[in-house]
Amino acid sequence: MSFRSNDTAIDEIVASCSGDLRGALRALLLVNEHLETELAKLYAAAADHSLAQRGSSVLH
Repeated sequence: MSFRSNDTAIDEIVASCSGDLRGALRALLLVNEHLETELAKLYAAAADHSLAQRGSSVLH
């Protein structure tokens, strides 16, 4: 991860949306939603992997 300041990152995000603050917020919300979905999938995969390693006796 970069060590740039938050203000610089914010300026770049807003600039990438042609100065449209609502557009920048919308884009950030969509990215956040995507990352939350990916994280949930990773947690589910890790849980499935953990159960598979324990074998079927975990259900008994």
